[in-house]
Amino acid sequence: MRRKDREITDTASILQIVSRTKYLHLGLLDEAYPYVVPMHYGFEFNEQDGSIVFYLHCAEEGHKLDLIALNPNVCIELECDAELISGGENPCKYGSSFASVIGRGQAEILTDPLEKIKGLRLLMLNQTGRDLTIDEEMASSVTVLKVCVSDYTAKSRPKMRS
Repeated sequence: MRRKDREITDTASILQIVSRTKYLHLGLLDEAYPYVVPMHYGFEFNEQDGSIVFYLHCAEEGHKLDLIALNPNVCIELECDAELISGGENPCKYGSSFASVIGRGQAEILTDPLEKIKGLRLLMLNQTGRDLTIDEEMASSVTVLKVCVSDYTAKSRPKMRS
């Protein structure tokens, strides 16, 4: 990371960014060009290996699923607290406040009904703050992706208070 002064290394702070954000950008490999799609997610932190496991849902067919079947290597990006920092009359002094997490990992299409239910419950918890009941019939109507991210970095540029 070039800007070490903005790097976040504290796991609790990184997880706070992940929990405050409501969607992530999932980057996939599509031959010569990247393919990026915004998605809602749920997550859990694996304390044993320090990885963050994201759960995403989508239709039962589509381009992203085709790409994952060809190559499960993915990139995720999340950001929150983005706000313009004014530079007044000097364009070179403009910037943005933000907090972000970027990581690399592998995507897996879940088939186990109980793991799909777990992933969907975590997704709803992150999106709504509520632990909602999801049954097997509900879980069978969507595809649930599990993305294990063990290689990630985070940084932030807080807004300066005047």
